[in-house]
Amino acid sequence: MDVSQYLEIFIDETKEHLESLNSQVLVLEKDPTNNETINEIFRAAHSLKGMAGTMGYKRMQRLTHDMENVFSEVRSGKMVVSAELVDIVFQCLDALEEYLTCITETADEGTNDNEPIISRLNSMLKGEAEPVKEAAPVVKKEIRSDAPRREDYHAVDLKDFEMHAAREAIGKGMHFYAMTVQIDESCILKSARAFLVFKNIESVGEVIRSEPSVQDIEDEKFDWSFSMFVVSKEPMKAVLDSVLNVSEIKSVVGEEITLSPEEEREKQPEEKPEEKEKQPEEKPIAVVEEKQPEVVKDSAGKPAAGAAAPKQPGGKPVVNRSVRVDIDKLDVLMNLVSELITAKNGIVSVSDSDKEDAAQQIREQVEYLEGITTSLHESVMKVRMVPIESVVSRFPRMVRDLSKKLDKKMELYMTGEDTELDRTVIDEIGDPLMHILRNSADHGIESKEQRLERGKPEAGSIFLDAYQDGNNVVIEVRDDGNGIDVERVREKAIEKGTITKEQANNMDDKAIIDLLFRPSFSTAEKISDVSGRGVGLDVVKTKIEGLGGDIEVRTELGQGSTFIIRLPLTLAIIQALMVTLGDEKYAIPLSTIQTLEDIMVSDIKYVRGKEVINLRDNVIPIIRLREVLDVEKERESENMIVVIIQKGDKQAGLVVDQLIGQQEIVIKSLGKHLNNNKLLSGATILGDGEVALILDVSALL
Repeated sequence: MDVSQYLEIFIDETKEHLESLNSQVLVLEKDPTNNETINEIFRAAHSLKGMAGTMGYKRMQRLTHDMENVFSEVRSGKMVVSAELVDIVFQCLDALEEYLTCITETADEGTNDNEPIISRLNSMLKGEAEPVKEAAPVVKKEIRSDAPRREDYHAVDLKDFEMHAAREAIGKGMHFYAMTVQIDESCILKSARAFLVFKNIESVGEVIRSEPSVQDIEDEKFDWSFSMFVVSKEPMKAVLDSVLNVSEIKSVVGEEITLSPEEEREKQPEEKPEEKEKQPEEKPIAVVEEKQPEVVKDSAGKPAAGAAAPKQPGGKPVVNRSVRVDIDKLDVLMNLVSELITAKNGIVSVSDSDKEDAAQQIREQVEYLEGITTSLHESVMKVRMVPIESVVSRFPRMVRDLSKKLDKKMELYMTGEDTELDRTVIDEIGDPLMHILRNSADHGIESKEQRLERGKPEAGSIFLDAYQDGNNVVIEVRDDGNGIDVERVREKAIEKGTITKEQANNMDDKAIIDLLFRPSFSTAEKISDVSGRGVGLDVVKTKIEGLGGDIEVRTELGQGSTFIIRLPLTLAIIQALMVTLGDEKYAIPLSTIQTLEDIMVSDIKYVRGKEVINLRDNVIPIIRLREVLDVEKERESENMIVVIIQKGDKQAGLVVDQLIGQQEIVIKSLGKHLNNNKLLSGATILGDGEVALILDVSALL
């Protein structure tokens, strides 16, 4: 049995515990006497310690053990929560993040012992909490109602070869023990605990039988207890202690087994074959000595024995991305699949019949099928959805650290953390949001003196709001800081040679602000490790557009800025308008389409040499898709079909040949060889097997 199979669970659980710890320590910093928070931190540190021990990560286990000791003192009132303690705990969390990153990448925790942090933790323990002498805990020998019963193992039939091994061991003066181990029901990785129990017993003896079998225990096909038959030279206490070296073992019952008189006779020299044949064959069973069982409980919570850190053949562990799904959602999916099978059977049945109304029946079955597939799509989307909280939960800690680093007072206020997004989008959105928040903290929020001069509160405010808007999720990051100085951006752009003076004079404020999203463009006077390296906003824009979203900036000098990010709910299946250009079919995402217009060629005007139309008092630029996509031109008619698209506050009219209609399409990647084409976001396979390309509206605008 290999603990590497638990690596994925370990990584997911550790991430959750670290997110929880960061949030709880922030609460504790503001309310140092909050006992509920202190208990939560202690429990999370205890769980991390146990998990790290199970997986054999000694350094991580040691650090969390010392954290647990500190919060044990805090819980008992022997230590107070100080600013210094909070800082040390945050350093511990950063160190644990570092261990987790190493484990995720290499399946090994690395070689950093973090001695300075551990020394600080221990010095705080010595300096602030005088150890109180207490009597050694008394371990009572008693049978508890929740302890395993003797009946659980005394009637287990042993196979011939197992009994032979037991007889040989007893003949050599060894002991034969039956024992039942009870695992704590709060344990997360119970199979891994069982594995370590077997591993520890190997150092003092040999397990000749387990109930359930080792394979069933490995597959978690057992409740919270299992039984073993062990042969050992050591006294029972040594064997029981080896089990209790594994943390989260609730109790262990052990009894020594003697052989029945029949089995004692079997130890004598073998009888002659003819005499042996006369005796009836009996199946040997293990008989327990009638004495009081010894129950030993794990009251000390000892660390688990170390197991080798799991590694994959290539050095990097294979960690699958997972989504936790409510069982009700899976039930809905199962019901829909059942209906799908029913619909398929209906179509097969009708197609095989010679009824006159077969065509009508097929149409009805197809309509039924369409309803099911739409419901199936919605259900699968719900299964893939993950709350945005998993991304934003780390930001309060980040803003707290930036506040100290930049010597500015600031607070982060978040709403809509329960807003859900597709898992693939969630995985990618963390870094862009972090860039924007850092930008707000560094460039947006003014210094304490400036804020007081302007009549603002001393502490700056940063807001992160998430909400669903139709088929999109909107994330707004705003601050009450300085806002963007458009004139300074204009001057910097001219100075860098990004634009000429003439171009700058003809650009409105919005166009100037968009320059901030150009690669390597920064207005920071000095480079810092917070921002100002020119690798922030251009990366943000590229990443968000790569997810099918867009970003917009609104700002007012002296009042603050707002970054608005719009993202699609899912990247897998979308509603699209199918159009044709010559003999080719294209898909335009329906979420980007405003209206469809029939325009006379004579209505086209020219502004600065570019074609535009005046549509309900809006001047909209025209994009001829034939020219953009290099499709052969046909003779132009008097009328044009124009698809009006919008992304953020940008609009354009796409000229197409014909409209096919609305269709639900599955997005397929174009692969590595076509990833340099910015106009296309993917392809889809139509019902007749033909391939249609999907237009990237962001690139066209």
